[in-house]
Amino acid sequence: MSLLKRNRVPAKLLLNPVHFLSLGFGSGLSPFAPGTAGTFIAIPIYWIMAPLAIEYYLAVTLLMFLLGIFLCGQTTRRLGSHDHSAIVWDEIVGYLVTMAMIPFSLQWAIVGFFVFRLFDVWKPWPVSVMDRNIHGGFGIMLDDIGAAIYSLISMQVIIYLWESYI
Repeated sequence: MSLLKRNRVPAKLLLNPVHFLSLGFGSGLSPFAPGTAGTFIAIPIYWIMAPLAIEYYLAVTLLMFLLGIFLCGQTTRRLGSHDHSAIVWDEIVGYLVTMAMIPFSLQWAIVGFFVFRLFDVWKPWPVSVMDRNIHGGFGIMLDDIGAAIYSLISMQVIIYLWESYI
């Protein structure tokens, strides 16, 4: 069975730039943990953006969030699913939020990856409420931003403790 059939996403969908982006450049078609694959794709995007001044980093991230509402909404309608697992643009933006104001290093990029995946899968309150009750592109994006805020705070605490006690 082909990779595309496992995720039940028509191959021709990747030819549309809207769906190509919302599917994380194809990473969301991973048969195993597509959200993790989408977050992994976010790492090189973070590395490109990390040297930006924080106001530009946040502006680009906000634009990607707003674009994601449209992208994810379109792909959700096309696939007829509330939040299809192949849609991973929200994971990309969530990782970028997680890494805002984090010192630029491979070590912190990897820690941020795992911290974001933890909160994205766990979906603590009120993220779980948002995930269940807010639909469409906005809902898809919002619950990952909620998880990313928990992740960003956790990263700041981890870095503080690391630098204070090690």
